[in-house]
Amino acid sequence: MKRYLESSKHIDKDNPVVLAKAIELAAGLGSPEEIARRCFEFVRDEIKHSWDFRLNPVTCRASDVLSHGTGYCYAKSHLLAALLRANGIPAGLCYQRLTIADDKPPFCLHGLNAVFLEPFGWYRVDARGNKPGVAAAFSPPHESLAFPILSVGEADLPEIWPAPLPVVVDVLEKYQSYDQVAANLPDIQLISDKERP
Repeated sequence: MKRYLESSKHIDKDNPVVLAKAIELAAGLGSPEEIARRCFEFVRDEIKHSWDFRLNPVTCRASDVLSHGTGYCYAKSHLLAALLRANGIPAGLCYQRLTIADDKPPFCLHGLNAVFLEPFGWYRVDARGNKPGVAAAFSPPHESLAFPILSVGEADLPEIWPAPLPVVVDVLEKYQSYDQVAANLPDIQLISDKERP
C-alpha cells in the first residue's frame, strides 16, 4: 500500500499548493470516505476539463493542474491522487480504453482513479468532469463512472497503477495545446486471449 501513498514527479502531494488544498478540503471532516468524496467532487467540479472548455496550458503534474485549474482526464486523475495521498488515503491511477467517437476505432485511453476505503476496498472514481451525457459520482460501493464499455475494442483495464503510464505522460509533456493533445490522444494495444501465455 505504501506505493499508493508516495509523492512523485507527477503526483506531487508534498508540493505546498497541493498540501494546502488537501488540508483545506479535509477541514471539519472525520472519515476517509468523507474526505475522499470532497476531494473527488472538488476535482470533478472545480478543475475544468481541457477539451470541454478549450483551455491551455496542457498540464500533467498535480500541482500544475491545481494552479492552472485545468487538465485532461489523465491530469485530473493525477491531482485527485495527490490530494487523497496528502490526506493519508491510498490512491492509484486506472485506465479505460474507449472509442474516440461514433463507437468505432480509433481508440484512446481514459484516465480515472482507484481509492482504497474501508470497508469497501479499492473503489474506482472518475473525476473527468460531468457534462450532458456524463454523470460520474462518488457512491461507494457502487461505481458511477463517466463512460460505460460499449464497443468491441473498448476495455476496463484492471490494473491500479501507482504512477501514470509513460504513454500518457509522453503526450501531456510533448504537446503544447489542448487541440494538439486531442489530435494525439494516448492509446495502447490490448492483448487478445489468443496472445496470452
